[in-house]
Amino acid sequence: MSIKDEIQHSFKEGTTLTKLIYINLGVFLVIGLAATILELFKINPEWTNVVMLPADLTTLLHTPWTIISYMFAHTGFIHLLFNILMLYWFGKLFLSFFSQKDLVGLYLIGGISGGIFYILSYHIFPLFADKIHGSYLLGASASVLSIIVAVAVTAPDYPVRLLFFGEVRLKWIAIIGVILSLLNVSSSNAGGEIAHLGGAVAGYLFAASYKKGSNITAWINRILDKFFDLFKRKPKLKITHQRPANDHEYNLRKKQENDNIDRILEKIKRGGYESLSKEEKQDLFRASQK
Repeated sequence: MSIKDEIQHSFKEGTTLTKLIYINLGVFLVIGLAATILELFKINPEWTNVVMLPADLTTLLHTPWTIISYMFAHTGFIHLLFNILMLYWFGKLFLSFFSQKDLVGLYLIGGISGGIFYILSYHIFPLFADKIHGSYLLGASASVLSIIVAVAVTAPDYPVRLLFFGEVRLKWIAIIGVILSLLNVSSSNAGGEIAHLGGAVAGYLFAASYKKGSNITAWINRILDKFFDLFKRKPKLKITHQRPANDHEYNLRKKQENDNIDRILEKIKRGGYESLSKEEKQDLFRASQK
């Protein structure tokens, strides 16, 4: 199997966490390669602004997709590496308590919330009045912090071992992260720090509402489901005629089918729809058509 095939297989069969990491890596490579080629031909590489979130509302109206694209874009390797490592560590922990769909939903909502905080702050606070034009936001930090805060609210005393610090309770990692962002809202990276706070708010609201039985990521996951359904091949219907079984065989088969569906539904409760195998998804689909 070639490297290309291995990457394709890993992406296709991997969890949503794996896919999020691959997307961040892929966008970084595309931006980096394109910028290098443009620089060789002495072409202004400012085209990367089309994937970064602008503080200026007029500019945003021309590039509305940047409220999503910015949270997957990085131009510095250290920035990318830090965000990916944090996403991997805390994403795995997140999946211990929530489903894979929740992870994608919160990643997006955390990023959107961070973007909204960023834009509003640049229009509200006089400190940023002369910086609105030409200011852009990029990076997955807001999304990652939303995941960290969500897990910290859900399991505040969960122990995490950190290099040089030893064992630290998860709540302190989240609290320190939020405090550091608050203290740096007037720094050279003010936009990023403000976006972190927006992501933290989204993470808290997700975990708090989840405890009350509601899920703020449900709406965005419904949109994603409908979007990806557009690209799914519709299964061809095949009509078969079987000899009717006797009552005993029929009842036995029905019981086995019902037991299998009950098992699948219980698995969805524990790990979400994406935790099902291909065969289990087919069984569930067939059952829904009866």
